Amino acid sequence: MQWIIDYGLWTILRRLDDCFQLMKIIECPRDAMQGVDAFIPTEEKVAYLNQLLKVGYDTLDAGSFVSAKAIPQLRDTSEVFDHLDLTTTRTRILAIVANTRGAEDACRHPAVTYVGFPLSISETFQKRNTNRSIPEALDTLNEIQERCVVSGRILVAYLSMGFGNPYGDPYDIEIVSKFVDILKTLQIRIVSLADTIGVSTTGQITYLFGGLTRDFPDLEIGAHLHSSPSKAALKIEAALRSGCRRIDGAINGFGGCPMAEDKLVGNVATETIVGCLNAAGIPHHLDERAFAKAMRMAGPFFKR
Repeated sequence: MQWIIDYGLWTILRRLDDCFQLMKIIECPRDAMQGVDAFIPTEEKVAYLNQLLKVGYDTLDAGSFVSAKAIPQLRDTSEVFDHLDLTTTRTRILAIVANTRGAEDACRHPAVTYVGFPLSISETFQKRNTNRSIPEALDTLNEIQERCVVSGRILVAYLSMGFGNPYGDPYDIEIVSKFVDILKTLQIRIVSLADTIGVSTTGQITYLFGGLTRDFPDLEIGAHLHSSPSKAALKIEAALRSGCRRIDGAINGFGGCPMAEDKLVGNVATETIVGCLNAAGIPHHLDERAFAKAMRMAGPFFKR
């Protein structure tokens, strides 16, 4: 089943979500899978993702259309997507791309609703991650946005190094705001701030999300946080208090930050997000039984 949402309907749905303070949880098995060395058989990926589709997430970051040489684990993304059961789920599929060719592949696949592109605030990381300068990456992003509009897909821009970088490249909240403003000019409606190396603090999260949600009320500003398990709940709570209503996670905190100095730093665990939402009284659509089964599957799936 093909999930394509026009921008008028997307705006209406987003405003309804805002009215009910509904939290959008984005599960990121792609982020977790790409760090697994041993190739996970296609049929096992399909089985795991199909279970996640029963949980009730808003979005499943499920694969990437990038070079098989760059990320060999996800070389079978198109085949995996061919076998996803989208007939009874409310969850929509997101695929990450690194260039226009990948975006064209993603936009042709009927399972894909969202196309994600990593744009770095750090010039050094942009070159390391996509072999492009920031101006070149912005040109690519504009081309991808054009493909998405024509094909009825929705572009999600990830601001990598959104909370600082280890290279000494310029960083402050004004720079973050400038990048968000550029994305708005390109008519990109969803922006996710990525704490690539897990350096964010609760004060910084509060300041950033408080300011950005105020200054860009028509945009959906999400959080892709990395953290040690001991600090994850505090970071999630800070984002929630500051108006964030879109957050990425991964079951058991798998995947995350290969560049982080602390090996304990990874994706925030989805179960921690759910606990914080329940404690704050913020509604979500997750099916507890389906989620519990997915958690049982996740352990052997990722520990290879």
